[in-house]
Amino acid sequence: MSLHLLLVIYSAALGLMVGSYLNVVVYRLPRGISTVLPRSRCPGCGNPIRARDNLPVLSFLLLRGRCRNCGARIGWSYPLVEAATALLFVACLLRFGPTPGALAAALFCCLMLVLALIDARHLLLPDRITLPGIALGLAIQPWLPWDGLRSAAVGALLGAGVLLAMWAGWYLLRREEGMGLGDVKMLALIGAFLGWRGVLVALFFAALTGAATGLALMWTGGTGMQDGLKTKLPFGSFLALGGLVALFAGHEIAGWYARML
Repeated sequence: MSLHLLLVIYSAALGLMVGSYLNVVVYRLPRGISTVLPRSRCPGCGNPIRARDNLPVLSFLLLRGRCRNCGARIGWSYPLVEAATALLFVACLLRFGPTPGALAAALFCCLMLVLALIDARHLLLPDRITLPGIALGLAIQPWLPWDGLRSAAVGALLGAGVLLAMWAGWYLLRREEGMGLGDVKMLALIGAFLGWRGVLVALFFAALTGAATGLALMWTGGTGMQDGLKTKLPFGSFLALGGLVALFAGHEIAGWYARML
């Protein structure tokens, strides 16, 4: 078996394990519960989940999506998050090779996944993730073969500044918040990791997908869309999607756009 294939298998296995922990973070952090203790329990019966029933994806399939003790259904989101994390870890390895850049990219993917899911469920982007994420993104730049600390600092400031200006303008115009300040910090986090080009690409794709989703929900009369533009969408989830696009293809997209100009 080649070394490259071994690295891919290892990355996938690591992604599955990390994805299992991300499920814990997504469930517990918004509720103010420690993500370390106590052990994972079934929300239905409260019994601790045994080690053999806590294997990423595999246990879900073997148990047919139900708790071994009470038979309560286990949501499909759990194995999907684990599988998505594994796929993203492999994509980071293939995109950046066995380098510190791949590790940083995997960490960035974890942050985007967690923030996207928490925002989708709670319309919340916790400071306990975004603020340390900004500091960490800036701190690791000297060891990354990307645009460097200067671009990252400019990206963090640009990300925060653009959305903060939009937030302030909407508030002055309508006397209401058009978005939360968590979105401001999240885009700053993206900039701290990916630089100012990453901010522009992420914001473009977030705005595009967010607008398309809002229009689609309004057109189909989706749940909660009766109030039209006043209905809140989890913009952080769209920022996460834009951040992943910027991570894997940001330089190519920015270069293509520059050539078009």
